[in-house]
Amino acid sequence: MSQIACQFPDPQAVIAAYHNLNLVGGARVPTAAGLDVLNPATGALLGRAAASGPVETDAAVQAAKAAGAAWAAIPARERGKRVAAAGRALLENFELVAQVLARETGKAIRTECRGEVKTAADILEFYGGLGSELKGETIPYSPRMLTMTTREPLGVVAAIVPWNVPLVLMMLKIAPALVAGNTVVVKASEDAPFATYLAAEIVMEHLPAGVLNVISGDGPNCGAALTAHPDVAKITFTGSEEVGEIVYKAGAERIVPVSLELGGKSPMIVCADAKLSKAVPGAISGMRFTRQGQSCTASSRIYVHESLYDAFLDALVADLNALKIGDPLDERTDIGTIINAKQAKVVSDYVAKAEATAGAKVVRCGQMPADAALSPDLFAMPTLLLDLPEDHPCLRDEIFGPVAAIQKWSDYEDVIAKANDSRYGLAASVWTEDLSTALDATSRLNAGYVQVNQNLTIQPNVSYGGFGRSGLGKEASLEAMLAHFTRSKTIVIAMD
Repeated sequence: MSQIACQFPDPQAVIAAYHNLNLVGGARVPTAAGLDVLNPATGALLGRAAASGPVETDAAVQAAKAAGAAWAAIPARERGKRVAAAGRALLENFELVAQVLARETGKAIRTECRGEVKTAADILEFYGGLGSELKGETIPYSPRMLTMTTREPLGVVAAIVPWNVPLVLMMLKIAPALVAGNTVVVKASEDAPFATYLAAEIVMEHLPAGVLNVISGDGPNCGAALTAHPDVAKITFTGSEEVGEIVYKAGAERIVPVSLELGGKSPMIVCADAKLSKAVPGAISGMRFTRQGQSCTASSRIYVHESLYDAFLDALVADLNALKIGDPLDERTDIGTIINAKQAKVVSDYVAKAEATAGAKVVRCGQMPADAALSPDLFAMPTLLLDLPEDHPCLRDEIFGPVAAIQKWSDYEDVIAKANDSRYGLAASVWTEDLSTALDATSRLNAGYVQVNQNLTIQPNVSYGGFGRSGLGKEASLEAMLAHFTRSKTIVIAMD
């Protein structure tokens, strides 16, 4: 059992312990200012997150920089063993971490939060085993010269994580960075920081002080200071398309490498021969309805062949109506809440645009919770938008809520073209029993993560990342660790 987790008798004690503080240099460092964190399900004040500015951000970067040389000098396999041990410790404490996560994100404990913590632990163990793969090459340039390449860490990595899947996305950044010999400053989401702090401090038990640091704050004061810091050697960001542009520009100004995982408007193509017994559950999991649709890979454009359209829609509505919307901590709940009022308004505004569109139809599924202890403001019913024109904002923009557009198709070439007609290119799926169709579609769909007859979320050892406005670079693989968290050095030694 982690010593950190043993300090806390319950989830609320965790939240209270991280009131207005950062994790810097192996210590809990109080901050002068804080930001309110609300429980999305009740609207009540949950706790206070640190409101870090340039001074606090600089302290975290300096701590990471000071720890860098000693950490990089530890053999890579030993670094990996420590990271893998951290993964096992996180798994031992998954229930406490999941309970904190459910309270701050509004995600259902049963359908979302426990699984997220387990995947986060799995990512640590996966990367922990890859220390011996940090190797270079020998080059046959000349018999009288020893020519080779080596791989080195970059230095201080700035890792900025969002609120929707904070633990998985943090581990996809810190695990490869740490194993590769870098030190890290994580900027937690100010909307959902507490599980990030707890999970990070469990990891820190296995690392020297300063190797991993966590701060929180808003974008203009904390995020901007971190990405502009002269001692940050690498920026890795997951979040919105708009903020991704700002982060990319900050990296370009200092000419440091930047990897971005941004938005998506992922198509799901259901062919005439698809099995509804697979495709309908696949639409629910692919749209991430149990995560309130708050996923960049959400299958929010579902194209169904006209021969299956009515049956598919009937089955989808029936299955969505069976999902329980309610208290995230209730074991019976399938769907929790939108993260905050700002995002809830974005979702409702897009649905209103669909309702105002001539010929379109809006189908709301499920029942809003009746529990008087819950605030209704951030709960949203799974919503299907039918018969929209292809240029409609609901088919062009990422809504980031439980809203999917269902479109009918008859011509294969036309549906491939429609699926690719997007500024995004993160994920896509095709549902067919025909191997030829599957291979043709996967080769032609303009997305970095294409699946057939399934809609899995991010998995360690499965390379993940998008094209176009969906971002730059890949995550979740050995190649990602080498490409994004090491630099290659060429060494030539004369033999004469």
